[in-house]
Amino acid sequence: MSISSQDALVYLMVVTAAADRDITSIELDRIGSLTDRLPIFVNYDRDMLAQAASNCVDLMGQVDDLNKILDIALAVLPARLHDTAYALAVEIAAVDLELLQEELRWLEMMRDRLNLDRLTTAAIEVSARARLRKA
Repeated sequence: MSISSQDALVYLMVVTAAADRDITSIELDRIGSLTDRLPIFVNYDRDMLAQAASNCVDLMGQVDDLNKILDIALAVLPARLHDTAYALAVEIAAVDLELLQEELRWLEMMRDRLNLDRLTTAAIEVSARARLRKA
C-alpha cells in the first residue's frame, strides 16, 4: 500500500482520535478543519480525506500493533514533517480537552518513533493547551 505524506498525517490523526477507542465528532471535525486550512494540505484533494481515514480505520482493524501504522506513515513522511505530525496528533488528542491514558501512551509512542527532542514536544504540547484552553 502506497500513501502520500498527507495521507500519512491523516493516518496519524485518525489513530490519535481512535486511541481512546472512541472517535468523536469533535475529533473528526478538527481533522477536517486542519486539512482544510493548513499549508501542508494545500494540494490535498479533500475527497481523499474520507478515503484515507477509512483506509486507516480498516488497517487498524487488521493490525494488532499500532507500531505497524507508524511504520507505514514513517516510510513516506520526511523527517522535516515529524514535528508537524506530532503537532497534529497533539491537536487531535487535546481537542476534547480530555487526555486519557491511551492517548498519552500513543503520543509517547509517536514521540519516540518520530525521534523528536523533549523541548520540541513540550513546546508543541504547551502550544496546544494554550490554544484550546477555555475561559
